Amino acid sequence: MKTSSFLPLSAWVLSAWLLAGCAGRRSEPLRGSLDTSDPRIAHGQTVYMVECEKCHPGGDAGLGPSLNNKPLPGFLVRFQARHGLGAMPAFGKDELPSADLEDVAAYLKALRGNG
Repeated sequence: MKTSSFLPLSAWVLSAWLLAGCAGRRSEPLRGSLDTSDPRIAHGQTVYMVECEKCHPGGDAGLGPSLNNKPLPGFLVRFQARHGLGAMPAFGKDELPSADLEDVAAYLKALRGNG
């Protein structure tokens, strides 16, 4: 009996995203200031600075790939944060509560739209 070694579609999508981010190309710097009047975006920014900034400085490439030039839907951002991939660590619900993760995804969306 032969077993299949195909990865689920989500793993392929995440792998393609990670490989695209490893190209070493930095995104354009953000212009203007980010509107943080929405409390979710402000909170997401705070959580991002604590948990993500060290590897994705300002949303640009650093140790991790740039996030500014990847218009990923929120569910993929959340999946990546929960499960990790490659050098990206997984953040469990005890480390990054679901509400915080939702706010980080909202912050990243606002950050991408600010450029």
